[in-house]
Amino acid sequence: MQTHIVNIGGMTCAACSARIERIVARMDGVERAAVNLASEKGTFSFDETRTSAHQIDAAIAHAGYEVLEPEPTLSAADTQQQRKRREIRVLWIKFAVSTLFSLPLLYLAMAPMLSGLSLPMPLGLDPMHQPLTYALIELALVAVPVAVGYRFYTVGFKALAQRSPNMDSLIALGTSAALLYSLYNTWRIYEGDHGAVDSLYFESAAVILTLILLGKSLEALSKGRTGEAVKKLMGLAPKTAIVLRDGNEVKTPVEQLVVGDVVLVRPGERIPADGRVLEGHSAVNESMLTGESMPVMKSAGAEVYGATLNTTGSLRFEAQRIGSDTALAQIIRLVEEAQGSKAPIAQLADVVAGYFVPVVCAIALAASLAWYFGSGGDVSFAVTILISVLVIACPCALGLATPTAIMVATGKGARYGILIKSGEALETAHKIDVVILDKTGTITAGTPTVTDILPLATLQALPKTAMAKTRTVSNENAKAVGADGMEASDGSAQAVAAAALTNVPTVSAEARGTVILLDKEAEIATPAARELLQLAAAAEQDSEHPLGQALVASAQAANLKPLTPSCFTSHTGQGVEAVVAGHQVLVGNQVLMEENGIELGFALSQRDTLAQAGKTAMLVAIDGRFAGILAVADRFKPTSGEAVARLHNLGIAVVMITGDNARTAQAIAAQVGIDRVLADVLPQDKSQEVAQLQKEGLVIAMVGDGINDAPALAQADVGMAIGSGADVALESANIVLMRSDLLDVPRAIELSRRAMRNIKQNLFWAFGYNVVGIPLAAGVLHLFGGPLLSPMFAAAAMSLSSVSVLTNALRLKRVRL
Repeated sequence: MQTHIVNIGGMTCAACSARIERIVARMDGVERAAVNLASEKGTFSFDETRTSAHQIDAAIAHAGYEVLEPEPTLSAADTQQQRKRREIRVLWIKFAVSTLFSLPLLYLAMAPMLSGLSLPMPLGLDPMHQPLTYALIELALVAVPVAVGYRFYTVGFKALAQRSPNMDSLIALGTSAALLYSLYNTWRIYEGDHGAVDSLYFESAAVILTLILLGKSLEALSKGRTGEAVKKLMGLAPKTAIVLRDGNEVKTPVEQLVVGDVVLVRPGERIPADGRVLEGHSAVNESMLTGESMPVMKSAGAEVYGATLNTTGSLRFEAQRIGSDTALAQIIRLVEEAQGSKAPIAQLADVVAGYFVPVVCAIALAASLAWYFGSGGDVSFAVTILISVLVIACPCALGLATPTAIMVATGKGARYGILIKSGEALETAHKIDVVILDKTGTITAGTPTVTDILPLATLQALPKTAMAKTRTVSNENAKAVGADGMEASDGSAQAVAAAALTNVPTVSAEARGTVILLDKEAEIATPAARELLQLAAAAEQDSEHPLGQALVASAQAANLKPLTPSCFTSHTGQGVEAVVAGHQVLVGNQVLMEENGIELGFALSQRDTLAQAGKTAMLVAIDGRFAGILAVADRFKPTSGEAVARLHNLGIAVVMITGDNARTAQAIAAQVGIDRVLADVLPQDKSQEVAQLQKEGLVIAMVGDGINDAPALAQADVGMAIGSGADVALESANIVLMRSDLLDVPRAIELSRRAMRNIKQNLFWAFGYNVVGIPLAAGVLHLFGGPLLSPMFAAAAMSLSSVSVLTNALRLKRVRL
């Protein structure tokens, strides 16, 4: 199955986009056809063995629309921007020319009617004395607006001939009725019936065309602003790169970069492709990808991404992904696909748009005939009704109500590092009842760190009552079960701040996390704590277990002198032993200690207290005697607690899913404020747990980052993948959180709710405008002695309806998440 995305020109309303969808969807091999009026793009999925992109383009062209291809010398983004600017400029010129001739025509038509104002009339143009001259001057003036708006007639009548009338058809029919009736009355004046001068409607046709051109100009301007987020992303990509070839610096267009090129980037320049740093050290601003303003330090071996900004130093890197394969290109593609997709809420508008124009034509004809016979054969009155109904009807507003809001919302999300892949995902997110959070890598950092160091002297100094007390200060520690059977935190090791090594009497782990309350008199000797960590880390130096690596990283962070172990032995499921600086060191669990005859005594109660706090207690013995406890935990991400609180404020329940045992999982969940825990869940069973919650009638969002989360992400109503996660998870998700920040989950839901509120407002206005406007134009008020809507006011209302929908959608740009 292939996807073909194409720019389409010549669409004027929802009837046009619906017609293209019908034509392409009927083609053999086409599985999906979606045309977005706001972005003027079509997205088509088809079986390449049964049809081709060329055949789809040919079908669109045959229907009377333009298939717009980028010029070979320019990028697609540049071409589209230039085309848009040219289109807007031409529309404004047409409007200006039409206005230049419509205003004097309107003055000529209105001045005789406003006799109380005594408006002067040009000599020889008094309709009472020179009716034929008056009529011919009006005919000459109306010719220019008609010529300027010729596309309304060519497109409108062609659509009528193909039995797919659109908005242009309504304009063409309405103004043609006014022109033909006025021409007929001009002939009557020529024949001597001077009374026919009161039945000229040239000014109505001219003013209608002018107002429609004004509306089209404002609409094009507003539609251009809805896609500004993607345009800004496109504009970030540099046009040239400095490539090192044979020791020389060669300035090369980015289109000519090849994989393997060595590229030089100086301070202040944007990186032209994705790659790996070979030389140099610099801070790179990656906010355009992640939304995070803090620069990221880069040195040899680090990944760099195209269009990010190099700030402080020079870098040499090897280009690995270029052109459409870069991270920026993929983000743009995701956002454009989302903007081109349709939300389910748009289906009603699409159905109505398909029948709208024929129904309006029928109403206009029926109303004009009814008034003709009801008014005793007054043709002028009947024509006024016909023109007003045809002109006031606006399928544009219906067609723009949903896609414009989706375009602005997805663009807004992209600026915050929230990539929403489809309109359906954007709509579904506002209905979420429950958010399921995978623990490791989502709630927690996925990197175990040392949180508590308790040498034997400290343990002996602890009052027995203190061992049973725990307090939650914040939310940075969690525990899982390691592969070797030890209670462990999974993930790769990450250095902990040196301050964490000596703070057990007060608050461990950088003054955050669940800690043991100690009496103020119980002090720990810093040298003892440092020696305990130094020896244990040396013993674990050759271990591949994440807990062991966490000890090594913490010792490095504390600048402890590295010691070389010997006689290293790993006991699967128990721990390790080694000889360090002449000492026999054991690091592991209770089983390892008991097998080596180590007496633990009161240390077991302290271990249990740590375990209840969601930490992993690693027992240490030196030279056959128990020496202390090292506690390790997978820290919570700094924003996990706040993210859960914000979800609660949105009325959403939060569930944590983990492979941990129930006791550990409950301890972790309590620290963050999670409502419900799904513990002891194997990776392959996560999707079943999601399905079980869905059976309760709940709309579920799943947030994860790993390969094992992919089935659950696909099963959920909305899958949200952490941007730092596995590619499979990113592919399975409906929404990608590029910043890997859990706060982006409530932000995405809030954005969805704002967007859906905006869409509903747009649809209400679009439907309400037509439901109220068409009866008014048909003379319902006049039937009860009220005023009759002038065709010119009908045209103004029609133009403003589309602009109002677009303006309302643009309000989403001001939303602060």
